[in-house]
Parts: sequence; structure tokens; C-alpha cells
Amino acid sequence: MRKIYLETPLTDEQLKNIRVKDLVYFSGEVLTMRDQAHKRLFQMYKARKKLPVDLKNKVIYYCGPTPPSGKRVIGSCGPTTSERMDEYTYFMIDRGVKAFIGKGERRKDLVEYFRKHHAVYFLAVGGAGSYYAQRVLSQGPVCFKDLGPEAIYRLTVKDFPLVSAIDSQGRYVYAKKVD
Repeated sequence: MRKIYLETPLTDEQLKNIRVKDLVYFSGEVLTMRDQAHKRLFQMYKARKKLPVDLKNKVIYYCGPTPPSGKRVIGSCGPTTSERMDEYTYFMIDRGVKAFIGKGERRKDLVEYFRKHHAVYFLAVGGAGSYYAQRVLSQGPVCFKDLGPEAIYRLTVKDFPLVSAIDSQGRYVYAKKVD
């Protein structure tokens, strides 16, 4: 397992160097997004409305953060199950999203789409929301505040530990054989 430090904005060149099972310490900006935010963005697109957030070269974190507690800028912010967002992933990649962070497997048919568009998928540790909160430097709502924790938030993170699960060459950590 290689240790990689990665910062936004992400480039195809950076992502080309990521391999499945790499331990990635990620720093920079991420957008939190769960089921309802994905659905609303997709509905807006279908209705030919302007999206309220630019997704080009963004990193999406499947997370519903909780309000700040104590001296932290955010409460718990652990990953949610990625598979629930699979039906919107093609749409998100087509809008320019370069990386996704979540937990669990993805549909097998998405792996080739990740490769084709030089996108990646990182695993975050489930149950480690309090740990991840310690790595958030700032946060704020972007849009859909009526969705509460399912709104889209912008987080700035430092050394957020992740494991590469789908790399830009289409290798997949859950495949039976990983090169």
C-alpha cells in the first residue's frame, strides 16, 4: 500500500498516479452530497434549469454532516453507503466530478465509466465520523439548505485519510483479482 498526498484542485495527471489500495491523505475542498441532493440536481437538469453548483473537477463526499459541537467546526461527518448514489453517478461524472468519497461497493458497470472519464472512488472508514470531523478546517452550506444534513455543504479538509477503491485505469478493489 503506497501513501499518497493529494490536494485540490484535482487534475487527470494527479489521478493517473493513484492506484487501487493506495492510502490517500486528501486535502482541499469537498462537497457533501447524499441521496436527496443528487436527486434534486438531477431533476433540475432534466427540467433544463441551471444547477446551483459547479461540479467540474469537484470531489463529492457522500456524507450528511451534523451541526458543530464543542470547539469543532463540524459535528460528525462520516461516510454513507455509496451504492445508493450509483444511479446518479453517470450524471455526476458527465458534469465533471473527478472523485467520490464514500463507503462500500459500487455497481460493477460504473467501474468502466470511471476509467473512461479518469474519475476515482475513495473509501472512507464507516463509523469514523468523529475522527473525520477533526480533519475539517471549515464548512458552510452551498445550496438546498431546506434538506438539512442532506444539503450540499462545502468542507475544507486536511489530511483526510482514504483508500483508493476505483482508480482512473478502472482497477477496482472489490474485483476478484486486483493488479
